[in-house]
Amino acid sequence: MSLLDSAAIKTRARELGFDLAGVASAGPHPRFARLADWIDRGYAGDMQYLNKSRDERLDPRRVLPSARSVVSVAAVYNTRAPYSTDVAEPDHAKVARYAWGEDYHDVLRARLRELVRWMAGRAGPGFEAFSCVDSGPVQERVLAEQAGLGWIGKNTCLINPQAGSWLFLAEVLTSADLALDAPAVDQCGTCRRCLDACPTGALTEPYVLDATRCLSYLTIESRGSVADAWRDRIGPHVFGCDICQDVCPWNRRAAVSDDPAWQARDALVFPRLIDLCRLSDEGWRRLLANSAMRRAGLRRIRRSLAYAAARLTDAERAETAQMLESHPSGSDPDVADAVAWLRACKMDPP
Repeated sequence: MSLLDSAAIKTRARELGFDLAGVASAGPHPRFARLADWIDRGYAGDMQYLNKSRDERLDPRRVLPSARSVVSVAAVYNTRAPYSTDVAEPDHAKVARYAWGEDYHDVLRARLRELVRWMAGRAGPGFEAFSCVDSGPVQERVLAEQAGLGWIGKNTCLINPQAGSWLFLAEVLTSADLALDAPAVDQCGTCRRCLDACPTGALTEPYVLDATRCLSYLTIESRGSVADAWRDRIGPHVFGCDICQDVCPWNRRAAVSDDPAWQARDALVFPRLIDLCRLSDEGWRRLLANSAMRRAGLRRIRRSLAYAAARLTDAERAETAQMLESHPSGSDPDVADAVAWLRACKMDPP
């Protein structure tokens, strides 16, 4: 006899370090179809993996044919530190909040494995499950919304009315037939602060993100050199961007996590640009050990540092360019192109 039920799963998920948990149906949902249109409009840019796994992302049962339910979980990663919109010094770099602590992929996968093991033990013979964190071929925000964890806001982030939007998401597709939670209700109302605050207009309309214009995409996902039109918009952002979440009213009283895994490394919380440019390859390896930031690769990070340094003084720009060229990655075509642009830049510091 199965001892697996939704209430017990939620309790166990919280014991393992997840702050939110809910259950959605594994069947197809009308909102899944929006992904295909979004990709066809070219908004995915270089993220070809989204198109390659398009079919799986349109129906969870294509990932796990026996799936009947999806357990959606979330962990709050917000820590006690200023928002990026509260830091105006042009000589300080900005790293996305989610990358300040440990790599969430590794941390959440370990917790999911424990959850699935526990579920299998309670369910008995015939139990099947597929778990994933971020990189799995599922539409995790849609599933989280259907599981009642929050609604997909106009900034395309999942927003929980109590916790805010600083959430890591993960899910378990399972053959277990579980009691479902009610979907979350959109509470963005008439607010459009995220759209108005985006420096590149990446939020082309409410609930629609053109990733190819998003600073997170440009500094992390974009391959090759960034188009000239966006280089001076990168500003101090060297890895990701939090602006559309920083300005969200639902994050004014966002939950704060004491989880050791998400506590910020001081060297990544608004560090001086010049200090990052001076770091050797070995220094970067030590700094980014077990960090999600390492997934961008050092060459891409240094490319972004060159773009970000455009807002420094003339003397600082020259010094920064020289330092970036002195590292082994300075000969990389994309880094070299970014440094050449930096040397030619005549932008006045803000």
